[in-house]
Amino acid sequence: MSLDALHVAKGMLEARGVSKMFGQVRALNDVDLDLGPGVTGLLGPNGSGKSTLMKLFAGQLLPETGQVRLLGADPFREPKALRALGLCPEQDKFYEDLTGFEFVEALTRLHGFSARDARTHAAKAIERVGMTRDGVKRLEAMSRGMRQRIKIAQAIAHDPQVVLLDEPLNGADPVARADLIALVKVLGDEGRCVVVSSHVLHEVEAMTHRVVFIRFGRLRAFGDVLRLRRALEDRPYRIRVEVDRPREVAARLMQLPHVRATQLVDGELLELTTTDLDAAAFDVPAAATALGTVVRRFTSPDADLESLYRYLIQQR
Repeated sequence: MSLDALHVAKGMLEARGVSKMFGQVRALNDVDLDLGPGVTGLLGPNGSGKSTLMKLFAGQLLPETGQVRLLGADPFREPKALRALGLCPEQDKFYEDLTGFEFVEALTRLHGFSARDARTHAAKAIERVGMTRDGVKRLEAMSRGMRQRIKIAQAIAHDPQVVLLDEPLNGADPVARADLIALVKVLGDEGRCVVVSSHVLHEVEAMTHRVVFIRFGRLRAFGDVLRLRRALEDRPYRIRVEVDRPREVAARLMQLPHVRATQLVDGELLELTTTDLDAAAFDVPAAATALGTVVRRFTSPDADLESLYRYLIQQR
């Protein structure tokens, strides 16, 4: 099964045969992608083309070849389409002498809101990012985490249908990270198309299971993490099981067709290699029960986003 055959929902952000050059460097190469409502993680090593794709969707760059569409419109040539877009860039560029409220209000007015409506929308957005109390501070006096929250507030204050978040959790403390992860999930649940670019894989996994992998400017894979992982038929899963009588359990499991190998790691910790994670989740407890014992722990280091990411970036 091809990884590229696993497609995400259509409709809100589209790239058709998109390529982008910077001098002699091809930042993106023939990218085809459709993104619909919900949260999508945009992943890849540094220099893979993630930020370039974000800038194309935001109308900041024009592709050499192909087409980019934001809700069916060209974001570079049709500025009105950008009213439906919220952008939180990775880099900070603030009017430092403004307060957080004043900054978000000013940017909201640029989307065509009246002064009164801009104030209302700004206050609501600042409340959503947990900055109601600290939003009265000048930006120059804010911590990096506070500034990051203000950046996200300005991206959502005008109630956009599409939200692009480039490293949105930079500088946030653990509590703020948890709050912002929850907010991102809510934005997706509201029917918005939310794209999150991040290097912190476990945070992306906390936001969504739908991901896009880019490397060397090419789209490597996109879709649901678990479906993508199951598509890697040549890469078995390692499973670690803590159980009494591990040698006897291992002997019973080795009789199963999907079990490739078993190894006693330490004391009562057994590691097995299987080609079928779902079958193993059923067969391991069954084997333990048949021997009159129970499984105390069952984990797989190969069934998460980080494992899938490692595999994809290792492939040429």
